[in-house]
Amino acid sequence: MEFEGLEFTKLERKDVPVLTPIMKRAFDADSKLFFQSPEGGPDGYDDGSFLIKWGIESGAHAFTIMKDGAAIGGIILFVSPDGKEGTLGCLFIDDMLEGKGFGSAAWRFAEKSFPDVEIWRTETPAVSYRNHCFYINKCGFSVTRVNGRRDDRFEAQFELVKRMK
Repeated sequence: MEFEGLEFTKLERKDVPVLTPIMKRAFDADSKLFFQSPEGGPDGYDDGSFLIKWGIESGAHAFTIMKDGAAIGGIILFVSPDGKEGTLGCLFIDDMLEGKGFGSAAWRFAEKSFPDVEIWRTETPAVSYRNHCFYINKCGFSVTRVNGRRDDRFEAQFELVKRMK
């Protein structure tokens, strides 16, 4: 499906070897910027097992994000059976394309694809300020809770919610 100059195709196993280095670059860039570590991300982000587990085997709505015929990222969404609640499990865009509006377009695609969702949820590390700016300022989420070790910004997670109108 084409949306705002991007194409969203259902994530398939054949996409995993292409998306894995893109996902690794995206998460490693945040790790360098916010965690002072050259690498880092969720378990399996660097070997494809994250995409297989959460994007293919979990029953999620997962898409490869394409621009001009090339993969540039991915998005994994979970929607309740009644379609009223959704969770953004993962959204990543190649770090080399950061700041070009592709992440915002991907989020608008998610909202448009699931118009019955009344509340969206996601989480992000408390230290990842770039993610906060994106989720709060660009996507309209609000921080509703801090999970984990609240006294340690490297361990704490922000829980974010967006109530649709």
